Amino acid sequence: MHHLAVVPDFWKGMMGDDWLNTPATQARFGRYVENTLAREIAEHAGELAAEADRRGVAFSHEFQLGKPADCLIAVAGADAYDLAVIGAPRPKGVAGYRSRMAVEPLLRALSVPLFVVPWPR
Repeated sequence: MHHLAVVPDFWKGMMGDDWLNTPATQARFGRYVENTLAREIAEHAGELAAEADRRGVAFSHEFQLGKPADCLIAVAGADAYDLAVIGAPRPKGVAGYRSRMAVEPLLRALSVPLFVVPWPR
């Protein structure tokens, strides 16, 4: 199993310059956002790695900054994978980022089947 975590590229420019009025404060806030995202991704990847190990499944992890669909298409095309899996968007009212990745470009470009995991009820 190869786990690809993609942070949408719009995060890179999120400096909050409408309320942060000095370059030092903007840079500090940018580092805070990047570190928070990196920590959360590392924690999640660690949990997945532990579960994969428990089940005897080979596991690798990759992190990218970019357009999620483009990153998935590139990674899926770079190796011989059997299946691409993505999660469904979070329902309204559930804490966290609510992804709106368009599935149609994935369906056209992926050379492997795409499985969209429904949100757990």
